Amino acid sequence: MDLIVRAAAVFFFVYLITRVVGRRELGSSEPFDLILLVVLGDLVQQSVTQSDNSVTGAILVISTFTMLTVLISFISVKLPKVGTVLDGAPLILVENGAPNPDNLKRQRLDLGEVLSEARLQQVARLQDIQWAILESSGQISIIPK
Repeated sequence: MDLIVRAAAVFFFVYLITRVVGRRELGSSEPFDLILLVVLGDLVQQSVTQSDNSVTGAILVISTFTMLTVLISFISVKLPKVGTVLDGAPLILVENGAPNPDNLKRQRLDLGEVLSEARLQQVARLQDIQWAILESSGQISIIPK
């Protein structure tokens, strides 16, 4: 039972941290980010299982993480307002060629990152952007005029 409680506590802590870090940081993958995720995984494993190296312990921890993930998905679908809080909602970063400074600041993005993504999607100038939307996945969608 102790493994399940520790697994649930760590699961919710990691979930909270990913929400605090922000969508864009999680959507971009730098080499350091990959290393950090591997180290974080090892730290989570150590904190959850401590010295329990049994197969039963591993099954309990994996099952707990899986069940909590399914539960959060189920809640997100059944209760859309709660789902918006859990998963986030798309944010408008640019509308009709004008940046939304509040949303950019809230997501710790600068206009250069939006313009870089626009260029990747074949849109050259800020004035040519009808909508730039930060999706809940961390990707930026560009809709040209």
